[in-house]
Amino acid sequence: MKYFHEKIEAKWQQYWAQNQTFAAANNSDQPKYYVLDMFPYPSGAGLHVGHPLGYIASDIVARFKRHKGFNVLHPQGYDSFGLPAEQYAIQTGQHPEKTTRENIARYREQLDKIGFSFDWSREVRTSNPDYYKHTQWIFIQLFNSWYNNDTNKAEDIATLIAIFEKEGNVTVNAVCDDNIAPFTAAEWTAFTSEQQQKILLQYRLTYLAETEVNWCPALGTVLANDEIVNGVSERGGHPVIRKKMTQWSMRISAYAERLLQGLETIDWSESIKESQRNWIGKSVGASVKFKVQSTNYEIEVFTTRPDTIFGVTFMTLAPEHELVSQITTPEQKAAVEAYVEATAKRSERERMADVKTISGVFTGAFAEHPFTKEPIPVWIGDYVLAGYGTGAVMAVPCGDERDYAFAHFFKGQNGMPEIKNIFNQDISQEAFAAKEGFELVNSDFLNGLGYKEGTKKAIEALEQIGQGKGKTNYRLRDAVFSRQRYWGEPFPVYYVNGLPQMIDPKHLPIVLPEVEKYLPTEDGQPPLGNATDWAWDTVNNKIVSNELVTLSAVEGQSSNGVYPLELNTMPGWAGSSWYWMRYMDAHNDAEFASADALKYWENVDLYIGGSEHATGHLLYSRFWNKFLKDKGFAPTEEPFKKLINQGMILGMSAFVYRSEDSKKLYSKGLISGEKVHPIHVDLSVINDITNELDIDAFKNHPLYTDYKEAEFILENGKYIVGREVEKMSKSKYNVVNPDDICNDYGADTLRLYEMFLGPLEQAKPWNTAGITGVSGFLKKLWRLYFDDNGLVVTNDEPSADMYKSLHKTIKKVTEDIENFSFNTSVSQFMICVNELASMKCNHRAILEPLAVLISPYAPHIAEELWEQLGHQGSVSTVPFPVYEEKYLVESEKEYPVSFNGKMRFTIKLPLDLTVAQIQKIVMADERTIKQLDGRTPNKVIIVPGKVINLVG
Repeated sequence: MKYFHEKIEAKWQQYWAQNQTFAAANNSDQPKYYVLDMFPYPSGAGLHVGHPLGYIASDIVARFKRHKGFNVLHPQGYDSFGLPAEQYAIQTGQHPEKTTRENIARYREQLDKIGFSFDWSREVRTSNPDYYKHTQWIFIQLFNSWYNNDTNKAEDIATLIAIFEKEGNVTVNAVCDDNIAPFTAAEWTAFTSEQQQKILLQYRLTYLAETEVNWCPALGTVLANDEIVNGVSERGGHPVIRKKMTQWSMRISAYAERLLQGLETIDWSESIKESQRNWIGKSVGASVKFKVQSTNYEIEVFTTRPDTIFGVTFMTLAPEHELVSQITTPEQKAAVEAYVEATAKRSERERMADVKTISGVFTGAFAEHPFTKEPIPVWIGDYVLAGYGTGAVMAVPCGDERDYAFAHFFKGQNGMPEIKNIFNQDISQEAFAAKEGFELVNSDFLNGLGYKEGTKKAIEALEQIGQGKGKTNYRLRDAVFSRQRYWGEPFPVYYVNGLPQMIDPKHLPIVLPEVEKYLPTEDGQPPLGNATDWAWDTVNNKIVSNELVTLSAVEGQSSNGVYPLELNTMPGWAGSSWYWMRYMDAHNDAEFASADALKYWENVDLYIGGSEHATGHLLYSRFWNKFLKDKGFAPTEEPFKKLINQGMILGMSAFVYRSEDSKKLYSKGLISGEKVHPIHVDLSVINDITNELDIDAFKNHPLYTDYKEAEFILENGKYIVGREVEKMSKSKYNVVNPDDICNDYGADTLRLYEMFLGPLEQAKPWNTAGITGVSGFLKKLWRLYFDDNGLVVTNDEPSADMYKSLHKTIKKVTEDIENFSFNTSVSQFMICVNELASMKCNHRAILEPLAVLISPYAPHIAEELWEQLGHQGSVSTVPFPVYEEKYLVESEKEYPVSFNGKMRFTIKLPLDLTVAQIQKIVMADERTIKQLDGRTPNKVIIVPGKVINLVG
């Protein structure tokens, strides 16, 4: 009976689907275990073999936990809104919903082929109205909440209004906009409704504000920092500029400290935690205000070293700082405007990374030192970012290398004094100053004080004169939440006189409308501006024609109650910031998840995904989870207990080498000394094992028509391509389709091979040639159970060595899965099968637990073996074999028997024998008698448990 993976895998995939084998129950006496993969985005390219790596690992754990008696939730769905689908729609005219649906069907087909134990009954898609209805609801909760620093959590906006009505805002300790004007309870009551709404927007956890954003003109949308690479859009490589726009923002900064502290409670890698700590960027110092001479303006800076305030020699503002246009003198206006325009073309990441380039422009303005009253020149420089701190720095060149480099570069220009570098010296500052012949800046009342004492003294002095105070600052900025796109969640927002109003949740979802074009409108509005029916009727509570919005309605004096709806959509991370909770109760229409489901599942026990999401998805997810916890919806503070970042599977690219004139293509071994250019080659035109190019296939390939007439310079009659390990990518033509592997070798082979490649968290190269060994292993496993005539399993009692091999494997595999060391498990399976084959083991007591043991890794063959052994139902919940120590306890020892140091034979003896007993047995052995040939040894050396040596 032969092993036919095609029939076996199709059979069991159909069985799992029909019987919903992996459907999890929301109420169970079993302990729960929730394992989750990061939300996949269904691209048109489908999966390559690198994508399933993390899924296979999580599936092994999910299957193992089922065997161990857990009620396992292992769901899957799709992060199906996003820019790629919209760009494809713009190019082809196809609706993004259509292409997204087709891409999802392709993904599902591929995922099913690999045999994952997903609970598909809970599948979610962020682009489905029944899903984003709840995303819209969460947005409304954020809008109707503020962050109370006294209680250290989000509270309903009604509690803030109650405080305003009772005592105004002077005593309110909230995370809010800067520079909010104080008001009394009487003044609050006297404010108009519009004035009150504007004030509340300064406190809400999601709010409208003019914000510096990354604007991509070619894509017609705002981009997040992680959607920009080297100053251009990741999608399409288009230029990105900085631009001020009125945008929705999320006040994630309110949770900065809790996001930091929460990292101490979760089992994540230190590298990911450190990435988040750096992104949050906690700093303790002081806020200092510098008055601008001859104006009523003040420049506020945050510094971690207020004790260096007497060393301030100039100030630098971010080019986007709101005061730049106010304080720049007429003489400097042209230079400043040109610099601001140039800076707008550089992304924040580019500016942050560029530590070598020094550039800036003098504004013509001078600030006043708070203590000495000396004038301080005010410059702008793109190394200062508007969104970090206050967007301004007090420069202390004698204590900061960047400030020193800036001052040194512009020394003598426009009030910039010549600065001596006195930091990082091997001698004291005083000694260095004396040696160089200059005087140190007088630090006045801070002279002689250390860092801690000086900082405390400086803050006290600033507070006394009303120009500063102690402050804890965070680099983490509020997250821009608007996108000028079509394919995203619509906001449940309409506008009355320019002020946002929330649609009552009972009328959700607000469904994305049909539009003729997915590009922005001719007057620059987002794509939803193309919709003809995109206005909210507040009387009938439904979407109606834009024509019903009259001019008076826009001014807030509607006669028919119809108002314009928000034209922006939510970003891609909106739906992925809470999706793990939706899986807990995926078909609940009334709420995103019931209290009972949330209480049972709590949060994700194991989360597997890429490290590239460290400061995006993972940070936003933690923020939303904490907010929902504050509001009484989420049961835990943290969404993901344990996080594992899988490494990348790299592709083995192939190259041909063309001459400069493109007329010759040199084989790999002949390029030395030649001026050649490597060209990526599609793997379909080479022999992946011999690396030989199929020249005819290459010439006829549509990618290489330019080389039809080229001369191929061969070595030994063959053209050998070059090989190099690179990131697996369509652009490098090194993508391997998992469908091909499943068709040729089977899904179980693919699963085992991906785990066998190396540790889960490390990058490793793919080599299709190596997969044949794993395929051969599965055939060898099969032959333990079957011969050509069928099942050969017996009920005979196994030998001690058979038990030893099995239990050694049980111990190793159990430990490996619990430690996520899957590659070494595969090695152990191979060792075990080889040992059992050599012992001609066909014993049920060994082969039955072995089938269960390998089930998490190779589930299809395990299911078939279990059924052929006479069992009903799936192997997936059969108890996992338990390691028994007694089978590994050694009772015998195979001794090497040597004569004058040369080993001649071995003998197996019980370990409890005395030296005298061992010697008696060895001397009586026929092989010893033959070796001695009548001689008597001078000495018999015996080390119990180790060696036997007869000398002389």
